[in-house]
Amino acid sequence: MFQGPLVTAAARLNVNAVDYAILAVYFVTVLGIGFAAKRYIRTSLDYFLSGRSLPAWITGLAFVSANLGATEILGMGANGAQYGVATVNYYWIGAVPAMVFLGIVMMPFYYGSKVRSVPEYLRLRFNNSSHLFNSVTFALATILIAGVNLFALALVLKLLLGWPILLGIVVAAAIVLIYITLGGLSSAIYNEVLQFFVIIAALVPLTIVGLHDAGGWGGLKGHVQHTKLGEAGLHALQGTSPGAVTNPIGATWIGLVFGLGFVLSFSYWTTNFAEVQRALSAKDLSAARRTPLIGAFPKLLIPIIVVVPGMIALWRIQGLGSNSGDLAYNNAIPLLIDHYLPNGMLGLALTGLMASFMAGVAANISAFNTVVTTGIVEPYIQRDRPDQYYVRVGRIVTVAGIVVAIGTALIASGYSNLMNYLQALFSIFNAPLFATFIIGMFWKRMTPAAGLWGLVAGTVAAMVTYVGYKWAGWFTFGSDLDESFWGAGAAFVVDLVVSVAVTLFTRPKPVSELHGLVWGMEAERKVPDHKPEWWQSPGLLGGLALGLGAILTIIFF
Repeated sequence: MFQGPLVTAAARLNVNAVDYAILAVYFVTVLGIGFAAKRYIRTSLDYFLSGRSLPAWITGLAFVSANLGATEILGMGANGAQYGVATVNYYWIGAVPAMVFLGIVMMPFYYGSKVRSVPEYLRLRFNNSSHLFNSVTFALATILIAGVNLFALALVLKLLLGWPILLGIVVAAAIVLIYITLGGLSSAIYNEVLQFFVIIAALVPLTIVGLHDAGGWGGLKGHVQHTKLGEAGLHALQGTSPGAVTNPIGATWIGLVFGLGFVLSFSYWTTNFAEVQRALSAKDLSAARRTPLIGAFPKLLIPIIVVVPGMIALWRIQGLGSNSGDLAYNNAIPLLIDHYLPNGMLGLALTGLMASFMAGVAANISAFNTVVTTGIVEPYIQRDRPDQYYVRVGRIVTVAGIVVAIGTALIASGYSNLMNYLQALFSIFNAPLFATFIIGMFWKRMTPAAGLWGLVAGTVAAMVTYVGYKWAGWFTFGSDLDESFWGAGAAFVVDLVVSVAVTLFTRPKPVSELHGLVWGMEAERKVPDHKPEWWQSPGLLGGLALGLGAILTIIFF
């Protein structure tokens, strides 16, 4: 059973006709969903928000699948190899609590105000200036993140099939472009549900085979202890005391709890429109609230099929962890696929990787076309045009977004661990937005001017932290991930201070304009809703998700 480590400088899958047939069937199915969804696109609401008609189980799976792109498969696999069990903090501390908060506290504001995007909430709560600033920065962020997913897919195709990087980027972009342009958000969401099951089917066998080879979880722990991670790689929170940091991430519990668990996590899951858009497409308020809560349960278990394979790769792939080339951490899971899986399963695994990256691209491109069309073109460039005009604009913006994402994919090529790059983006673009949201949502006195200048100041603070650490040498952190924790924390604190200071010297909006936008102020506009069954209660679902997350964290402490 134990064969010694694999020594490899390059990995090429020995794929055959069966593997390519599996991949071809998947591509045909994906495009078929796009053509089918096109038949139901009659209004801009249909194109950008699926007509607000989807059931909770569909939107819930799409919610978690939209995040199950390069961030999860390559990024978290790389983190599993580089940081070990500590990576689970991105799930049980850095995701589930925020998903619960979104479902229970924030979705009534989003859905109840009938906004079509997260930036549009800022326009209603503050003013056009904060809305436009966030629309532009969010559009930039989504294109950069879509580029990460395109590059990740091209990287895998080059590693496993020998395709040139640029060819892989263009092929993946073309497929996503077709089905998003045709069917809008409905096409993206139904494909994300399909992609969720394809990804699970691809990664579960890989995890089972790898654990069997390692002698089970106990055997894998023994192997990891003899790698460069050592014993420290087997714990989630041990070694995080300030002044005595020994965990592989190099972060204290302050950075993990405040920077990751609060600022980065809540800013991503509650204000990232690529995620929130899935909940806004639900058929009523109850389904919208349950969307992130349903997604929280598979999110609890995803580390088993992503982080664990990364740890197996650290043991099995000799030399894994080079700064570049085939043995970079980003390739941990692809190299493991090459090592373990036979033909047929290779095709399924390759299809699962394709599905994950396309889900990530589609989620960000569908959010991009909505924000650019409804947040920039409609209110500021071409007002009061017929509804079908904005559908056409949305399709044109989709094409433009894909083209630009191909360019931003080349930026991602400079990072050996894509998760480090993604977390830096989240700290710059999402963390200050969350601060503005949370203050404005719970403090009715916060003024429109504070909404804008808090956002600007927080964004600048995060950028200064990143540039000062990465290039200027002003700051020192335990790792790139540790920098993103502190950068997010700096963005939040600076945004908070500036927002309060500006509020004290500027005029707030009239209270009559804040109904449905501030906590405790009932919405004037009614939205579709129904009382769920007791087992569908958001409070029950949220409590169960938090309880399971706490138990898992204690077990792997």
